[in-house]
Amino acid sequence: MPQTVLVLGASGYIGQHLVAELSARGYTVRAAARHIERLEKQQLPGVSCHSLDLEWPVTLPALLEGVETLYYLVHGMGESRDFLAHERQVALNVRDALRQVPVKQIIFLSSLQAPAHEQSEHLRARQATGDILREAGIPLIELRAGIIVGAGSAAFEVMRDMVYNLPVLTPPRWVRSRTTPIALENLLVYLAGLLEHPASEHRVLEAAGPEELTYQQQFERFMAVSGRHRLLIPIPFPTSWISVWFLNVITSVPPTIAKALIQGLKHDLLADDRELRALIPQKLTTFDEAVRQTLEEEKKLVNSSDWGYDEHAFARWRPEYGYFAKQAGYTVKTPASLAALWQVVNRLGGREGYFFGNILWKTRAAMDLLVGHKLAKGRPAHARLKTGDNVDSWKVIIVEPEKQLSLLFGMKAPGLGRLSFTLVDKGDHRKLDVRAWWHPHGMPGLLYWLLMIPAHLFIFRGMARRIARLAEEITGKKEA
Repeated sequence: MPQTVLVLGASGYIGQHLVAELSARGYTVRAAARHIERLEKQQLPGVSCHSLDLEWPVTLPALLEGVETLYYLVHGMGESRDFLAHERQVALNVRDALRQVPVKQIIFLSSLQAPAHEQSEHLRARQATGDILREAGIPLIELRAGIIVGAGSAAFEVMRDMVYNLPVLTPPRWVRSRTTPIALENLLVYLAGLLEHPASEHRVLEAAGPEELTYQQQFERFMAVSGRHRLLIPIPFPTSWISVWFLNVITSVPPTIAKALIQGLKHDLLADDRELRALIPQKLTTFDEAVRQTLEEEKKLVNSSDWGYDEHAFARWRPEYGYFAKQAGYTVKTPASLAALWQVVNRLGGREGYFFGNILWKTRAAMDLLVGHKLAKGRPAHARLKTGDNVDSWKVIIVEPEKQLSLLFGMKAPGLGRLSFTLVDKGDHRKLDVRAWWHPHGMPGLLYWLLMIPAHLFIFRGMARRIARLAEEITGKKEA
């Protein structure tokens, strides 16, 4: 009978792919993360999804019951001001839970390590996490990897965005550092294959692709494969000078993550994968082929549950759009019932307009008219919106009653976006989140987003609060 495994960090880039790989191999998988909704919608065979916040992991011991292997893929890079302290605390929480309910082995995906005096905060956090997990007294396999080439890999997407969005590439001196990039599909084979080679003691294994390349060579090979040719002129200024604002302009990757990655590239990160290749033999994908496969996969990014598998969203998607979505929104807590909140949200585009700042919405629509883009007006007469309905220039793409309403952006702008209203019942209160998601088209799309952020933050805060107040009035009347 296939063993039961628990994947912590299942909603992350590697986590989502690994859960699917383990499911395809017939394992019983418990997938745990703070935001697990996307995996739940996939309904993968043998996979159960569990909401878990490792800062307060009260349900973790119960999840560990009957588990043979724990995958630790948690990495909150950029989520906390004191990133290293955050990573240490989460690892300590997991270590303590494992002391209560031990498993047979832990598989921890880590990073290749540089000499101690050259380590970035990101690499120090990975090393500290491994040291803490070993304190649980359970055999731990620490699998170390460098650059991962795949759709959604932050390191790959930073490189992709720099090539797509900049007319001339002027990276700092780290562009001469060497690494051994590995294709995502090869890394998944290693991660899943380790289940067939259980550890009896702590081990450190290193994963690598078939080539040793400098970052400059990777840029040049990426440009050759993608057909995007740019001048590349390395300049000798420190990576610490790269600002969050600058990264916001050149990449859709969250800037705190991009900055942490870039500041960790100032030294060689070379893997010795001989032991791992002997343990789990496989054909390794070349860098060029991995890039080619990744760019093909990114063409289908919008064909997902996030976009309701909407044909219009798919038709409008362009491969040049940023993989990561920029986002802005506001969340409110309210005593209003889910039914009342859903009733109010479905009024969108009617007498209430957009609930707040309607003059700003009209001004934005007028901007489209100035460039000759006439927008539709009005909404359906029925009280409850349905998939495919139009609300002014927006198209309804997701309707999950009392959970989520999402609409496809229909105005003229460099990129593709959607607006989501998400409801969550927390028992003694409800949460309403109003949020815009934006995949920018090059630097114009990134600059457009930066210019719109002040208006977005103002509008979405007002919208969320107004919807909550209207729903509270309805709830109060029903309870009276």
